[in-house]
Amino acid sequence: MRYLDPRADLTFKRVFGEHPDLVISLINALLPLDKDHQVRSVEYIPIELVPDNPLKKNSIVDVRCKDSEGRQFLVEMQMIWSEEFKQRVLFNACKAYVRQLDRKEQYELLQPVYSLNLVNDIFQKDSSDYYHHYDVADVDHPDTVIEGLHLIFIELPKFKPQNYSQKKMQVLWLRYLTEMGDAQRAPKELLENPEVSKAIGILEESSYTEAQLNGYDKFWDIVRTEKTYYNSARQRGIAEGRAEGRAEGRAEGRAEGRAEGRAEGEHQAKISNAQAMKADGMSIELIAKYTGLSVEEIAAL
Repeated sequence: MRYLDPRADLTFKRVFGEHPDLVISLINALLPLDKDHQVRSVEYIPIELVPDNPLKKNSIVDVRCKDSEGRQFLVEMQMIWSEEFKQRVLFNACKAYVRQLDRKEQYELLQPVYSLNLVNDIFQKDSSDYYHHYDVADVDHPDTVIEGLHLIFIELPKFKPQNYSQKKMQVLWLRYLTEMGDAQRAPKELLENPEVSKAIGILEESSYTEAQLNGYDKFWDIVRTEKTYYNSARQRGIAEGRAEGRAEGRAEGRAEGRAEGRAEGEHQAKISNAQAMKADGMSIELIAKYTGLSVEEIAAL
């Protein structure tokens, strides 16, 4: 038996966007919620965050839901890291937060927004920690937090299951995400847990249509292509920046050249990749997610 990779767009949205019990289990395992504030039930809400003003930016997340307390949860699977992703996460969380109230409602009605971001890439190379929790905090007194936004980033490649026995469900879900990719057999420890076992069953290749499997394969082609473009553009930008910096003969010239060359090279690579994705019939929303370009930019290509 072959299992599909749970990190793919098709499978991730089916597992966590169609099964409330599974997204509840994932949220409770991976978010910093104490026992008295665990999620008991959720209601799925539209994943498209449409702006009030049509001239403002539209955005889409993988899974969006709220619980009985009114707390919102945004869950994203990101295959390739870029610095723009952090800004997109903050943008989406802020949008979800401010749109809770109508004009006449009071601020005390606002409920927290949690953004859970599973990243299949390493973005903090100087740290061995895989779990990163961002709050709005006092710089001098980090324990003093303004309640409202909670941004969590998990670097999946850094996760190692040993030494985490005190967080059993967190380990099981992260093992599910990192070990089940195109697996032929499911680990016994994962099958022994009812929720994770159910999630494994959803990955069985036989439960998908031929058209869905073709889309699944195309998704991975796009991920590989985007990663190649991104790495090539980054290296080209760095090389061009260094050459310009050497020509200038100043430290300022080197720094500015590297930054400008890298940024321009990366942007051009994103445009080229977006054009290829669009030609292959990929949706504009999915192209925007994996290139960081706006829906408007992609529509104009």
